[in-house]
Parts: sequence; C-alpha cells; structure tokens
Amino acid sequence: MLALRLTRAARPAVQLRRLLVAAASAGTGFLLLGSLGYAMGHPQTPGAAALRLAWCVVPLAATVYLALAVARTDPGTRPRPGLSAVGLGPGRLMAVSALTTLLACTLGSLVALLFFLHLRGDLSGLPLDGKGAQFLAAGRPLPVPAALTLLALLPLAASAAVALALRPRDPRRPASKGTASIGARWHAVLHKAEAPASAEAPVEAGADGWSDVLTVAPPPREAPAGFPWGVAALAAGLAVQAYANRAAPASVLALPVEGAAVLGGWLLTALGLVLAAPGLTYLCGRVLQSAQPGALRLLAGRVLMSEATRIGRPLGVVCAVTSAALATTALYDQPAAAFGPLSTVATLVVGGCTLATLLTAAVETRQNRAGTTAALLRLGAPATMLRGSAALRAAALITLFVPLTLLVAYLSALPPAK
Repeated sequence: MLALRLTRAARPAVQLRRLLVAAASAGTGFLLLGSLGYAMGHPQTPGAAALRLAWCVVPLAATVYLALAVARTDPGTRPRPGLSAVGLGPGRLMAVSALTTLLACTLGSLVALLFFLHLRGDLSGLPLDGKGAQFLAAGRPLPVPAALTLLALLPLAASAAVALALRPRDPRRPASKGTASIGARWHAVLHKAEAPASAEAPVEAGADGWSDVLTVAPPPREAPAGFPWGVAALAAGLAVQAYANRAAPASVLALPVEGAAVLGGWLLTALGLVLAAPGLTYLCGRVLQSAQPGALRLLAGRVLMSEATRIGRPLGVVCAVTSAALATTALYDQPAAAFGPLSTVATLVVGGCTLATLLTAAVETRQNRAGTTAALLRLGAPATMLRGSAALRAAALITLFVPLTLLVAYLSALPPAK
C-alpha cells in the first residue's frame, strides 16, 4: 500500500513523463499491429512483411530507452533513509519502478489495440471512409494470440530493462574509479572551501578565488570506456549503408536483402554514435579547460567530464536519429520509400522519444548535481556563474555534435563509387 502511495503521489512533472512513456508505447504498439495487418493482407510477400516487423525494432528500442530514462529520474522510487525500516529497501523500490513502467507501457499497448481495432472496423464501422482497410487487413479475422504477443513485447522489455538498470548493488563492492574519485574530489573541494567560510573571512566568488577552489578537485583522469568500439561500429555501419545504397532508394525498403542491409547499417551507426558520444562529451570538457581557463570554463568543463556518460549517451541517440532523418529526406537524390501512413507514426515515435529522452537526461543530471549546486551557492558562487556554465556547456556540445550529425548524414547517403 505504501509503495502504491509513493507511485500515485508523484509530482505532476513525474506523471507527465509517465504519460509520455504510455504515449510512446501506444505508438510503438500500433506500429507492431500495423506490421501484423500488412502480413495478413499480403500473404504472398512474407519477406516484405518480416522486414516491416524488423523495422519496428527502432521505435521499440527508442521507447524502452525513454522508459528507462523516466524510471531513473523518478524521485518516488529512489532509495531514501527510513524506507528500509518499513519494507521499502532498494530491491523493493526497484520492483516498484519496474511495475510502474510495466503499467505505463501496458496502458499504451491497450490504447494501441483499441485504436487498431477501431480503424479496422472491428468495434464499429470503418472510419475515415475505409482508408485504413488497405494496410490493416480490415475484413480478415485478427489472430488474437499473435496480436497479444506483439503488444506484450514492449512492456516486458521496458520493465526488464528498468529492473536490470536499477537493481541493487552490493554495498560492500567499491564504487567505480570515476564515481569514487569524483565524489572524493568534490568532498575535498567543499571541505576546503567551508573552512574559510566558517571563519570570519568569507570565500570570495571572484574568478581567481573559485579557480583555486576548483583546482583542488581535478576531473576524472580516465575517459568513458567504449570510444574505440564506437568508432569501429560507426565505420562498419557507414560501410554497410554504402553497400545498401547501391539499390535504388525508392525500392530498397521493399526488398528484404537491401532493406535488411539498410536496417543493419543504421543500427550499427546508431550504436557507434551512442558508444562514442560519452568520449566526445568528455573531450568537450577537456577542451573547455585548456589554455588557462577561468572559473567559468573550469566549472563547465569539469561538469561535462564528470557527467560525460550520463549526458553523452542521449546525445548520441539524438545524433543518430537526426542523421538518419537527414539522410533519408534531404540527401537522397530520390525520395525514400515509405511504409504508408505508418511511416508518419514511426517518425513521431522515434523523434518524440529521442527528444523526451534527452530532456529527461538533463533533468537527471540536474538532480544529481543539486547538492553540489546548493553547496556552491552557499559558498557565495553567483547564480549568473552557474547559468553561464550551463550555457557554455550547451554551446560546446552543439559546436561538436551538430557538425558530426551533418557529416554522418552525408556519409550515410553518399552513394559508393562506380
């Protein structure tokens, strides 16, 4: 009962994020059912039907990633002192978070099923003058076990991902080098800074004074792991896409072999960007601190370096989705084939999930830095300095990732030499 109250009594912002997960789940569930309807209406082309179902992996992965990001920022399921005494330890809170994700995704899947049945005319007459009958196999009996199996994929995958990511860690195991060093160094910064603050001479918020405070806690020495693997996966994905571009863009999605090559190349490219983005974010932080930086650049650079993994992975997803969208719409000589009306739904689901995940990751980063930000304000740091640091971090990331996105999009659409 207490766990239910913790989930229900969440703030409106948390409930809004859960509704976004349900909406994304509804869109993905409708795409899965749409691929089933296409297979029912075109039994003579099983390869094309299987390819359409395989392309649903992209919105499925985007929705699962969004659900995981929302679960990580849920304050109601975060371990707090005193909850273990009433039976809500880390394991129980993890189960509550996974159950909340399961319920949100299940709600979205049910909405998708009702909308799918409505468009097919199973609940009433055919709406929209029967335009949905062509790609939803209206008039044919719906295989209920197959439909329920497809709808169960997303809730099970999302709840399993949340349970795996939020599983309790052994407290006796030491933290990772990066996390432990960051925490210890910030602890040293604050304790050294609190000494003059507790005395009669206050800490000055000038550039020189804060430079001295920040240099006590150097950023993590080791960059996030995975950068070489990301570069390798990115190169392999671009090579596969170059091979797939030998087929005509207007027919590539209709052919199982070429369509599978496009999907495999895009997934490899996206994986490479996600793996390499934390290292690139870490590099941005290091560059900001080069050439005799002041307090503003020191703070911005070290926050980027310490939060490189948490910020970099969503940025890699945004870069992958944006580059794929540019490659398929602006850089092809001919328009790419569409799935019909379902292509708009897929674009909205993937794009919406990507943007929502990036914003949710920004919220998570702000929550994790709340203690440090409050301590800096107590020590006399001006609020304008913190806002300027955030703006400088955003400018540095935009400067790096926008050209990278354009380059990847160009290389993805570049036809091979004859």
